[in-house]
Amino acid sequence: MGSIQLKLRWLLSATLLLQLFLPVAANDRLTTPAVKTVRASQALLLDITAAGQQLIAVGDQGVVLRSSDEGLSWQQIQTPFSVMLTSTFFTDEQRGWVVGHDGLMAFTNDAGLSWQTGLDGNQINRLRLERLQELLLEAESLSDADPDNEALLERLDLLSWQVDDAQVAQEEGPSVPLLDILFTSPERGYLLGGYGLLLRTDDGGQSWQYWGDRLENPDSFHLNAMTVDHRGFLYIAGEAGLLFRSIDDGVSWETLDSPYEGSFFAVTEFDHQLFLMGLRGHLYRSEDGLDWIAVETGSGATLNGAYSSQDKVLLLGAGGTVLQSSDGLRFKRLDSGGRSSLSAAVIIDHKTVLVGEQGVVMLEANDE
Repeated sequence: MGSIQLKLRWLLSATLLLQLFLPVAANDRLTTPAVKTVRASQALLLDITAAGQQLIAVGDQGVVLRSSDEGLSWQQIQTPFSVMLTSTFFTDEQRGWVVGHDGLMAFTNDAGLSWQTGLDGNQINRLRLERLQELLLEAESLSDADPDNEALLERLDLLSWQVDDAQVAQEEGPSVPLLDILFTSPERGYLLGGYGLLLRTDDGGQSWQYWGDRLENPDSFHLNAMTVDHRGFLYIAGEAGLLFRSIDDGVSWETLDSPYEGSFFAVTEFDHQLFLMGLRGHLYRSEDGLDWIAVETGSGATLNGAYSSQDKVLLLGAGGTVLQSSDGLRFKRLDSGGRSSLSAAVIIDHKTVLVGEQGVVMLEANDE
């Protein structure tokens, strides 16, 4: 369960520690319903989004919460799984997804009132292995035709190792966490996660293809966050300063020069500016996605997430950190009312709702 550290290393809540030591197999977590509790809104929550006028928050042990009154009260929704949920995304008021540990992806067609599993780590392991085996056969054929080509020999060695690794992963069962989900249209979407995992769908999530081989990531570093800018360009940020961009809707990817060698946990766009953020308060801004400028915020807290609206951008982090800017140049710290780490936010009807280590936090109006 070390994969919990992939996205938010600061999370030390009692519920998470309990999960670390529970002798429950991954396959059991994928099919064991979440336990309902009256304190669910105070549990560890990692993401929140709006589905029309409804709010959906997700987090520890399969918890999915739904609010119809702008975050004032919450209903825990029954879910058929109990894995840690890391991210949620809706393409409209009815259709949405959650992703989490053990390769879980689940969907809803009724604004979050019910959820069905659409993909799990066992299926992802098979998709990855089948794709890598195809690539290995192609490389072997090319190498046979050109046996002295050193580049082909190096690729053959890498693919052989990757196939062996994928076979071991399939034998061990579901373990790789999904860390983010993004749809660029109702049909086309992406899942990304630990160890370089990237998947794509072109039919609204009915089927998925392994896409990780399109990234230059031989060390299989974790992919933590993804966004799309106003031009339709896609960006992936990850471990060890990984930064990728696609200008053709994910068909091909280029590795960008990174401004930082540490891990990035979030990437977002605000006012046609891109923002990268991660460990120790590192924050960078770019107008073209290529050249990055460090932004001084006065905070050294790790930044875990961001939320952008038309007139402001919020950055969320460790120690109750909430940073706000209306121009992307100057940030001020808001009082979140505590020191618990925060991971995500949403603004609905001028109310700011945060989630994190101690569940839902309402940001007071005079602090915005």
